[in-house]
Amino acid sequence: MPNRTVAIVDDHPLLLEGIVALLKRWGGFTAAATGNVAADILSIARRHQPDEMIVDLSMPGDVFQAIADTTKLVPQTMIVVFTASSNTDDAIKALDVGAKGYVLKGSPAEDLHHALQAVLNGDVYVTPSFATKLICALKEQTLKRQKAIDNRLSVREQQVVKLLLLGKMNNEIAQELSLSAKTVKSYMTSLMAKLDATSVAVSAAGD
Repeated sequence: MPNRTVAIVDDHPLLLEGIVALLKRWGGFTAAATGNVAADILSIARRHQPDEMIVDLSMPGDVFQAIADTTKLVPQTMIVVFTASSNTDDAIKALDVGAKGYVLKGSPAEDLHHALQAVLNGDVYVTPSFATKLICALKEQTLKRQKAIDNRLSVREQQVVKLLLLGKMNNEIAQELSLSAKTVKSYMTSLMAKLDATSVAVSAAGD
């Protein structure tokens, strides 16, 4: 089985050398290329098409946009973020734009090794000591988003949403809430606007 190719983009030369040395020590990996600015992420991915890419967040340029562009244009390259940032917002944003791993630089070197192994198997890897904090942040973010949506909806609209989630058709919703079909359709139009829903999504509930 040929070695997996790994590119590294980080603006700290010593760290670059250290990761290359680790890849050799672990075996099964070949360093394909290195870079030191955000723009290198996409250019290296296009030129070398490595299996994986290790990138830092703190570099000149927009790293998040570079990750998003690379994920879209060179989807076969799996990106693992290797960073000193333990900010959960950074982690959530990195994973949202396409990174498959998030490893803290203060963690054991084996965490990076495990991340490289995991993402090629289709898994998402987060430094274990940081994972609980990230999960809590994601849960809090979800609750805030739900609360914001609830605050935007009237009591009747919330009732309609609950029935939709139960798989009720428009005519069943009208019957259960003692409303006319026309009124329910009006609520559906309002919900589509407030929730940024598409007509396809809403029409699944039936007319």
